[in-house]
Amino acid sequence: MLIGETFRIALASIRSNLFRSALTMLGIVIGIAAVITMVALGTGAQRAIDEQMAALGGDILAVQSSFRFVRGIARDQQTLTTDDAAALATDTTHIEAVVPEISNRHQVKYGSRNVSVQIIGTTPNHIAVHNFRIGSGRMFNAGDDSARKRVAVLGAEVPALLEASPEALLGRTIQIRSIAFTVIGILEPRGSSGWRNPDDDIWIPLSTAQFRVTGDEFVETISVKVAPESTPELAMLEIERVLRREHGILPGKDNDFAIMNRKQFAESRQEATEVFTFLLAGIAGVSLVVGGIGIMNIMLVTVTERTREIGIRKALGATRGNILLQFLVEATTLCVLGGVLGLATGAGAATLLSRFAGWQTVVTSESILLAFGFAAVVGIAFGIWPARRAADLDPIDALRYE
Repeated sequence: MLIGETFRIALASIRSNLFRSALTMLGIVIGIAAVITMVALGTGAQRAIDEQMAALGGDILAVQSSFRFVRGIARDQQTLTTDDAAALATDTTHIEAVVPEISNRHQVKYGSRNVSVQIIGTTPNHIAVHNFRIGSGRMFNAGDDSARKRVAVLGAEVPALLEASPEALLGRTIQIRSIAFTVIGILEPRGSSGWRNPDDDIWIPLSTAQFRVTGDEFVETISVKVAPESTPELAMLEIERVLRREHGILPGKDNDFAIMNRKQFAESRQEATEVFTFLLAGIAGVSLVVGGIGIMNIMLVTVTERTREIGIRKALGATRGNILLQFLVEATTLCVLGGVLGLATGAGAATLLSRFAGWQTVVTSESILLAFGFAAVVGIAFGIWPARRAADLDPIDALRYE
């Protein structure tokens, strides 16, 4: 029997029982749609993590004060200073740049608007180290920092919070904690980093923040950029050596600071996301198995209904292989058609989740090939038994069947 004729007979059989065929394919459609949607969500989450790392800089370490325990309760302790940052900048070889920072939320007023915004006191090299770009105006410089000037650089979304255009704010005065600051620059949009949106922040010189806003000589975080020819592990060892010396920590004593490697944190998140994606895809794959069982059941019913037809075909010269191929093609065709509908449904669901729920989703060519491949495998695996049963029928018994 020609392959083309086999497919023609399979499609004719499906059309003759269109409603039953549609119900049979439903399990495959749901299964493929669920797999496509789950994989799209997982891939989108992984890509979002990659984009966040690219924006934050995978070669940046964060040094923070560690916790101290009082009666079993963890409490913050301030141990880092600008002197620590200076020591890291001068006494190390595996570090390219050092950025001390302090931050807190304060009320910001402009005209009749009064909003709570994260204020970050930092050094002029902050935007270069963290890959920010100036959209208009300029970044404050070392002279502004040493002179404790009251100047501010705004995140890209701060003008909208203050109900003003960037052009109108540039060169104007805003009130930060009732202290007048002149806006000298506005950054380009950056986007959310996952746990907060830096476009909502305001940056001021570190010295200004310490002596005019917070009145605190300590810094919360020291961001350290690893030298291009070095590795984060070597930089972490060097940071620990310098800070233990600066803080006078004796051998055997615990550090009063903590070093965070953002790259390791992102890799851990990515691994967790991959496991979660495989788990969800596996659960969705169960419906494919259920759909395959449904197809096998219907194909067994079809074999029973077409017993006389099988007998006639064998009497006219159809071989066992012809009959086996015919029913196997019918089962596979049902699964592949269900796979096409499931792919369209899954891609549509992923698009809706991206548009209305704000989740990043990515439908890749690999997931499409996986869906079609799995649908074909299900069709073959669950179609073999009905096909073999049809092929093994005795033509005389089949012709006598009522």
